[in-house]
Amino acid sequence: MLLKGFRLAQLGPGLAAAVCGRLFADCGAAVAVVDAVENTPLTAYLNHGKSAAGLKEALAGADLIVAEGSPNTLAAMGFAPDVLRRLNPKAALVLISPFGQTGPRAEEPATDLTLMAASGIMRMLTGQVDDLSEPPVRATGQQSVFIGGVAAACAGLHAALGQTPGAVVDVSLHETLATLAMTELSRAGLSGRSWQRKRLTDGNGATVCILPASDGYAAISPREEKQWQAWLEAMGSPDWGAEPRFARKADRIANWDALHTLMSDWSRQHSKQWIADLAQAAHVPSFPLRNLEEHFASPQLAERRFWQRVDGRHVPSLPVQLTHAEAAPLPLPVQGPLPLSGVRVLDFSWVIAGPTATRHLAAMGAEVIKVEAPGSGDPGRGSELHTVLGQAKKAIVLDLKRPEAVAIAKRLASQCDVLIENFATGVMDRLGLGEDDLQAANPNLTYVSASGLGRTGPEARGVAYGTLLQCYAGFAGLNRHPERPPRVGFAWLDPMCGLLLPFLTAASLWRRGREGGGTRVDLSMIEALLWTLAEPVLAAQAEGGVAAQGNRDAGMSPHGVYPCEGEDAWVSLAVRTDADWRALCGVVPDLNGREHDSLADRQANASAIDAALSAWSAGQTAVIAAEALVARGIAAAAVASSSDLVASNHLQERQFWDKEGQGLLPGLPWRASFGRQSGPAPALGADTEAVLQALGRA
Repeated sequence: MLLKGFRLAQLGPGLAAAVCGRLFADCGAAVAVVDAVENTPLTAYLNHGKSAAGLKEALAGADLIVAEGSPNTLAAMGFAPDVLRRLNPKAALVLISPFGQTGPRAEEPATDLTLMAASGIMRMLTGQVDDLSEPPVRATGQQSVFIGGVAAACAGLHAALGQTPGAVVDVSLHETLATLAMTELSRAGLSGRSWQRKRLTDGNGATVCILPASDGYAAISPREEKQWQAWLEAMGSPDWGAEPRFARKADRIANWDALHTLMSDWSRQHSKQWIADLAQAAHVPSFPLRNLEEHFASPQLAERRFWQRVDGRHVPSLPVQLTHAEAAPLPLPVQGPLPLSGVRVLDFSWVIAGPTATRHLAAMGAEVIKVEAPGSGDPGRGSELHTVLGQAKKAIVLDLKRPEAVAIAKRLASQCDVLIENFATGVMDRLGLGEDDLQAANPNLTYVSASGLGRTGPEARGVAYGTLLQCYAGFAGLNRHPERPPRVGFAWLDPMCGLLLPFLTAASLWRRGREGGGTRVDLSMIEALLWTLAEPVLAAQAEGGVAAQGNRDAGMSPHGVYPCEGEDAWVSLAVRTDADWRALCGVVPDLNGREHDSLADRQANASAIDAALSAWSAGQTAVIAAEALVARGIAAAAVASSSDLVASNHLQERQFWDKEGQGLLPGLPWRASFGRQSGPAPALGADTEAVLQALGRA
């Protein structure tokens, strides 16, 4: 196991801290839990296999301490940082909270719903809509705590690897969610333009779309011209395929509604799996939209042993396959104040998932050498993406079609600690740069791969993109209002894996320092998404399936998003307790007289209550409505845009934004006492000569 011998103290009942601890436990760490609560199937799953302990016992000898709560909440639970420091001054300390430990919103109440709203993710989650009267919706399965827990694990493990005893990391769930939309945040910070929810043309459908099938839906992505031609042939070369209005991608975008109707007329005659199999056979990326329970019998997941049986239920395991090379222990070099100072990373990744991961490794102090092909390089250079994800990296150009360039790549790998790639399965092997080729010369090389379905199993060579995998996993189908058909949504999975990959890299380096040898990390992106869907996975087994719930919540009511003054303006609110409800009745006049309604009463009368709330909210701005609710202790937030986040006083005070020319770039989803490495994103091939000259001297 990667983290055998690592000791983590998980403090309190917080779900994000429990997710963080679950990830460490899945990697073999010893996790001691103080004051955990196991009152739901999710909390029981998250704390399975951990040990209960008192505070002093848990902290004694811990390498990392994780506590969740605002400053006042931590103090009330007896977990104030100064208390924890007295008991263990050397361990790294991660503090998780809704809005961070500092800033004007640090003590603001929050729930998964209101964090989705405040972070801007709710506005983008399902993609563009035809009707702006459709309320924005949250992601299924308590995703704020899963994303926040992974971020805490990533930053916390790096802090524990570092040379600064007692390092402190401040993780904001708000900022962690916001940074999933890195392209949109960067565009807003640099240009002031914000993503619009209203669909104007194809809503990105010509790149990836969902088609109705006889038994559900299938998602396809014929984004390249050769894929489009292959898709037409797969559909039987319909006459309309030769029409000029569909000739080029720009034409298909301009005439998208007509095109989607024609494809839908064909797709409704076939099953979702048949459509996906037909497309994949033609090398067109496609997957059926599955229900979660369909994955329990997946041959792919069975071969990779993803599902475990706990108390008679399927539960997710670590979404990776691991193999280890043999070598003598090799601790991290001690060359600077940052956790990865002196570590060298060879970066063959591209677009989002891999570059996000290597951005975090660079921020932690690693020397990251980004390898790109001649020409236009990483597609991320075509947008603001490279400007932010390329920070503090070196860029070289190698034409890997040439044997001499492959030889250079092999020499570089022999001098690196880590290699990260996210090409299609088989690409690196065909180039002669597979793990067997490279670890033979460098047995201490940690070789990290990310792919849609993993490098092994019957579906390993399926052509996949992150947004398609969101459809295949069941995520897209659950992220909607029940009366609406599913939409693809924005690229959620790639940036989430961009947090998981550097955690696994750090865990592999921990293992190398104690047991020796590099680790082959084979991450399956669909398994990673299913890992974060533990709550609906458990519910699907208990209830015989799960369906889209929109913004409804079984334990909170009212719980939703309500229209405000202005176009596409909304406020979110969540009534967590009867006390919250009484406070809400004091704010909304039409609710007077209902102060003593129970949760069951409120759920039974949800439509009438929602109508009263909508009438109240419609006469004021979202910000004013949210402020009125928060002042009474109710969890609420305006549904933010990326531009709202740029203007946020809270984020400015927390130094979330970095200056970039005349604009701003988003920072990391955490603040760390040891800081981070920064620097501009390099031009294509900017460091080729310097890196190759140094290689020649080595």
